[in-house]
Amino acid sequence: MRGRVAVVTGAGRGMGRATALALSERGARVVGVARTESELDELAREAPVEIVVESVSTEEGCRRIVEEARRLGPIAILVNNAGIGSYGERPIWDQEPAVWRASMDVNLDGPFHLTRLAARDMIEQRWGRIVMVSSTAGEVGAAATSAYCAAKHGLLGLMRAVAQDVAPFGVTCNAVCPGWVRTQMAETHTEHEAKARGISVEEIWAERASEYPAGRVLDAEEVAATIVFLASEEASGVNGEAITVALGSLW
Repeated sequence: MRGRVAVVTGAGRGMGRATALALSERGARVVGVARTESELDELAREAPVEIVVESVSTEEGCRRIVEEARRLGPIAILVNNAGIGSYGERPIWDQEPAVWRASMDVNLDGPFHLTRLAARDMIEQRWGRIVMVSSTAGEVGAAATSAYCAAKHGLLGLMRAVAQDVAPFGVTCNAVCPGWVRTQMAETHTEHEAKARGISVEEIWAERASEYPAGRVLDAEEVAATIVFLASEEASGVNGEAITVALGSLW
């Protein structure tokens, strides 16, 4: 993938940061996107990554991301990683419509807009890789997560449909479904859960680790490795697939 332009959203921290670093190490010309400039500045100090401070929550923001990335050349790799969690959600009868809308804007609409715009470059080049970062919440349901689960399920439907559209042009579209990873977003969710249950954050993480066959939760780098594979030439035969990265667990 040396020299190919790769856009990674949510690159300021967690899985997005790990993916941006891994792609850069493989020789891609990475454009890291996030809302927090200080996090992107830190990323750029660690690797030769171009940065764009922008949110994926609006069509205008997505259009600016693509335009900025194209300054380096046609987009060849798109990793739709940016997302917001479920910690502000409530049972469906108490769910705030604004919470639903915010989740859809970032977790589903943003990937739609970016994919729609970036795919045109890939079609013209007759080569491209699109990777959606869904979640095990995109495969199963959970209480008080109607917006997050719906968006992540929708992301898999989007991926499967896009895979059919782009396949004739040498382009692939796949998804990864990570389980629990100790990212900042997951830590925020855990802090809210710990407060509600009256136990410590570490106790909750220990519970989650015990439910995984491996006895631990994931590292961001493990998810990034799967994303980088799907973005590589070696994954040319993989299209329309959702790969669960959860150490054998379904949640």
